[in-house]
Amino acid sequence: MIDTPAEDRHAVDPHAGDRHAEQRHAVDRHAEDRLKERIAAELTAVRRRSGGLTTEVLDEQELVRQHSPLMSPLVWDLAHVGNYEELWLLREAAGIEPMRPEIDDLYDAFEHPRAERVTLPLLTPGEATGYIDQVRRKVLDSLERVRFTPDTPLLAGGFVYGMVVQHEHMHDETMLATHQLRKGDPVLRAAEPPEATAVPPAETLIPEGPFTMGTSDDPWAYDNERPGHTRHLDAYLIDTTPVTNAQFQDFMEAGGYETPEYWTRAGREWLERTGKRHPANWVRDGDGWAVRVFGRPQPLRPDRPVQHVCWYEADAYARWAGKRLPTEAEWEKAAAWDPVTRHARRYPWGDEEPDPAQANLGQHHLGPAAAGAYPSGASAYGVQQLLGDVWEWTATSFDGYPGFRSFPYREYSEVFFGDGYKVLRGGSWATHPLACRNTFRNWDLPIRRQIFAGFRCARDAHETSRA
Repeated sequence: MIDTPAEDRHAVDPHAGDRHAEQRHAVDRHAEDRLKERIAAELTAVRRRSGGLTTEVLDEQELVRQHSPLMSPLVWDLAHVGNYEELWLLREAAGIEPMRPEIDDLYDAFEHPRAERVTLPLLTPGEATGYIDQVRRKVLDSLERVRFTPDTPLLAGGFVYGMVVQHEHMHDETMLATHQLRKGDPVLRAAEPPEATAVPPAETLIPEGPFTMGTSDDPWAYDNERPGHTRHLDAYLIDTTPVTNAQFQDFMEAGGYETPEYWTRAGREWLERTGKRHPANWVRDGDGWAVRVFGRPQPLRPDRPVQHVCWYEADAYARWAGKRLPTEAEWEKAAAWDPVTRHARRYPWGDEEPDPAQANLGQHHLGPAAAGAYPSGASAYGVQQLLGDVWEWTATSFDGYPGFRSFPYREYSEVFFGDGYKVLRGGSWATHPLACRNTFRNWDLPIRRQIFAGFRCARDAHETSRA
């Protein structure tokens, strides 16, 4: 009998294929079990956060009141996240019959503008809490039976569960904006954000060349982040940190709001219509300024990024400074591209999950940290505070990438495409890390100021500026 070489013996073993398939199945099931454990933990954590913004800190009257026509009553947000969860995790993912189909219309964000939601027959806070708790119990129970099959896009990699968790975190940030607009007693507290450890350079050069924009392999990325594709950019300079209160005050004192040439035509119309002459929540304090933060007046900190400015204000400041807003592609290259490895990082510092030393995310603080406070969170090029602190307006209108495909529903992204919405990047101090990465895209109307938005500037590498 001829002896079979060791490396070929498994080829003649009639049971080897079955054993290898069993091993792969065991590995796949083990990975799926770990993913399910993480999903259950994330679902629990986000609901704890939602409760800390609603039923745990406010009475029924505060929950049902509309604190601003720009925002929904908090009780609407609370029931909406539960209804969205029921739709996607029970009806779609688990195939469970609808629990409360009669309320679907009430909590469909496209059916009723925010200003009208207070007039609807909404669930009371007690009813909303009972409903979302019941939904959650069924979700956790059904999670054990669901299989994350790769050939089912909604379930592959647990996508639909990640979508629902991120959705609730986004509404938690929206609820924080409602808290900022409340007139009642403050109910939120957090530690003060850190100070800067050093003064970073004013600008950072990003060399000419290609980079990968977006993603094709992040299992929890949204449709508008896909597909990953190559972009080529000329060299440009971008502000190392976001524009600060002191810098924006210089613009104001230089007559920035009164100088028409700094403003687009639409911006001038906005100025004329609103009469705005400073960021939202700034109030005069003698010869200087104070800022209202969740009902508490505080001295304006000159070294912190300016927030609650709209796109028109950001664009006008950039013109005054002899610069411009960065394009969305310029922002992402500065944040994500590693020119040494030629790899697009998930976060500015690398692919590791954020920690509090790298970025001001997740509501650990109730406002931006000082410019230069997170040097360990810098990108490969040395640009700082790209994630957290403030959402950053870009010059780009919201649209799909080449090869975009709507998934799992048009109303998440596609219906907003066009010149009406401007892209924001990077998240804010109120954004949870799970809903923040280099490829994540936010968008809003250029008039919006209630969101936690600021900006940084850019310019072509050959240009000079007044900075």
